[in-house]
Amino acid sequence: TDRTASGCFFHTTLRENLLEITVLNRKLRERLTIYFTNISAILSLNFTDKGAFYLYASEKDMQQAILLKPALIEDGFRVINYEKHVPPGFIDVYGIDSGGQFVVVEIKRRTADRSAVMQLQKYLDVIRGERNEQVRGIIAAPRISKGVQKLLVTLNIEFKLVDPKTCAELLNKTRPCDTLDRYFDGD
Repeated sequence: TDRTASGCFFHTTLRENLLEITVLNRKLRERLTIYFTNISAILSLNFTDKGAFYLYASEKDMQQAILLKPALIEDGFRVINYEKHVPPGFIDVYGIDSGGQFVVVEIKRRTADRSAVMQLQKYLDVIRGERNEQVRGIIAAPRISKGVQKLLVTLNIEFKLVDPKTCAELLNKTRPCDTLDRYFDGD
């Protein structure tokens, strides 16, 4: 029996007490052959895929989750812009807090370290120079590295725990469910 799935070609052969399954991926020029010599039973089942695979969010996914639900940063936070270009780079999320103060958010998928804080500080310097008013800075990450807390206090930058898993779950609620069926042709 031959079957195409996700660019692969499957071939199954049964001779006496030998089952051979060969999978060929022409695009990658790979071939895998599996031999079964002691066969107790062969079943053909129709499986239903009810499971889901979650890959924790990338920084881009975390940004999308914050855009969908700004309260991940804090209640009352409203997004004005994202990927805002400033001379040293791009601000991940830019908005206004519940008190009307401007907020610059730097997102890190992993532990936020000193370089992340200094990157945010550069963005804050630019925005404060443009606006000539107070601007809050927030590092949004699952955790901060040792010793960074003191730097945050010194620079008056806040840390907000934002978990990539929570962001992924939020995004997955808004995306259609993906099943294995889309990888198989026909019956």
